Amino acid sequence: MSQVKVLSGFAKDTLKGLTSPRKFLQPKYFYDTEGSKIFQQIMHMPEYYLTNCEMEIFRTQSMSMAQWLHLSDKVFDLIELGPGDGIKSKILLKELHATQKSFTYLPVDISAYSLEQLSRELTKEIPGLQVKQRAGDYFSVMEDMAAQNGTSRVILFLGSNIGNFLPHERAAFMQKVSAMTSSGDGLLMGFDLKKSPAIIQKAYDDPHGYTRAFNLNHLQRINRELDADFDLRNFEHHASYHPETGEMKSFLVSNKAHSVSLNFAKTHIHFDKWEPVFMELSQKFDFKSIEELARNFGFSVKKNFLDTQGYFTDSLWIKK
Repeated sequence: MSQVKVLSGFAKDTLKGLTSPRKFLQPKYFYDTEGSKIFQQIMHMPEYYLTNCEMEIFRTQSMSMAQWLHLSDKVFDLIELGPGDGIKSKILLKELHATQKSFTYLPVDISAYSLEQLSRELTKEIPGLQVKQRAGDYFSVMEDMAAQNGTSRVILFLGSNIGNFLPHERAAFMQKVSAMTSSGDGLLMGFDLKKSPAIIQKAYDDPHGYTRAFNLNHLQRINRELDADFDLRNFEHHASYHPETGEMKSFLVSNKAHSVSLNFAKTHIHFDKWEPVFMELSQKFDFKSIEELARNFGFSVKKNFLDTQGYFTDSLWIKK
């Protein structure tokens, strides 16, 4: 009896994307060890304004945030989706803990290792803070939490992660958030705002070549983990911003007609000359679109916390 090889999620998603009529790869697979290192370089370059802008918001307005987020004197769960290293949320957690509000912090991340590391740091930095980590995919954990709804909740979804979802994915995500919240619950979500196209373009097509290396590393990861033979010299990084829609899209474009072997699937993928592979969407918002998104999923916008340049907002919503 022959054994059927079970493909990993990474393998399945890669095969699906590269065999689609319009080729694409999923950005959630950017972050292997090398990809994470490159992204750290991206975050520290002067052109990538997003990190500094949101850090400024938390450093200067965390007290105001804590006042808005305490939900009167209720006991509540503070759920953070994708905390990463927790550098921003730690500022808020310390402020909330100092006010002696009764809450439990529930970080949710696909990486159990990252959660363990964050929990250890929080135990040292904020003694007495109640932490209950949840490892897993956002969607499955959120579905589980929706079934256990009861305690008042504040959800944190920081960075510009909401902008990385395609429209149908954004709607599906917001439906999950709506399902796991009740009237009076809070949501604090980061939005990268529309601004000069030149500023946005430099952040995603930088002169240092970090974003190019970040995208090409995805192909290198496929080579390494899925036994493929991408030649990185055959692809060019291209990023374009559309001010009318607010869409910043990144592509890898094949600069010659060639084929790539996906040995894990025993198949070959042909690329035409100048054929694009869609890599990532980074949606930019304005206040009208933020209000509309909130309203469509049963929330109202209570306050937008802005950096001094007006480049970024952490928008506080309350469930109606």
